[in-house]
Amino acid sequence: MLLTDTVKALFSADKELSQSLKNIFGFYPGNIFLYQLAFKHKSVSNKILNGYKLSNERLEYLGDAILGAAIADFLFKKFPYKNEGFLTEMRSRIVSRASLNKLSQKLGLDKLVNFSNDGRSKFRSLNGDAFEAFIGALYLDKGFEFTRKIIITRIVEMHIDLENLEKSDYNFKSKLIEWAQKEKQQLDFKMIGETGEGYGKMYIVEVIIDKTCYANAKDFSIKGAEQLAAEKAWNAMTEAGLISNITE
Repeated sequence: MLLTDTVKALFSADKELSQSLKNIFGFYPGNIFLYQLAFKHKSVSNKILNGYKLSNERLEYLGDAILGAAIADFLFKKFPYKNEGFLTEMRSRIVSRASLNKLSQKLGLDKLVNFSNDGRSKFRSLNGDAFEAFIGALYLDKGFEFTRKIIITRIVEMHIDLENLEKSDYNFKSKLIEWAQKEKQQLDFKMIGETGEGYGKMYIVEVIIDKTCYANAKDFSIKGAEQLAAEKAWNAMTEAGLISNITE
């Protein structure tokens, strides 16, 4: 713990947020503005900066990448004899939107989110988005190694049952294929592009059902991108009532 961060917290313009983060994660923030922004949902964004409304969306994008990297590193070391498919599936389960929504509520981060009165019902991924934005803020404030330790020691090891998660049925791609077969729908997973180079290379995959794109996602492997896109499509179709008759 840096003494300067403790001093900053004592004189912070948002002492309540500083103390909440200390209570939840055991540290005081250095740059409180980053965390204020992390919990600012787009539904209450009204300040324009260089043509953009200030919200947590950019931090969410960054936090998604940092979280994925930290979890990938953890699983790689935790399961030294498991293959790439297993590691990809486990990572997808941990960072799934449903999982992050639950984690956000379990940790109490949902109480810190600033959103419009009807935002919670309109944006069902609001809590999970804020969780990722928080990780992005933490990374910018404290660096990757500190962030990785918080993710592993304060989140994964304390709040995620890996043994139970390994046994549970979270394979959204399989669920979507089963649904498409039952409903006689044409389902395709189409790789539409790549980003980055070398070890940072990511694949972008779309889920297309009867010529309509329902979701897209990117990951460091095609299988991982397919799983993430399948989850997004499943959740979107569930919210739209298209698969409400299917037992999850």
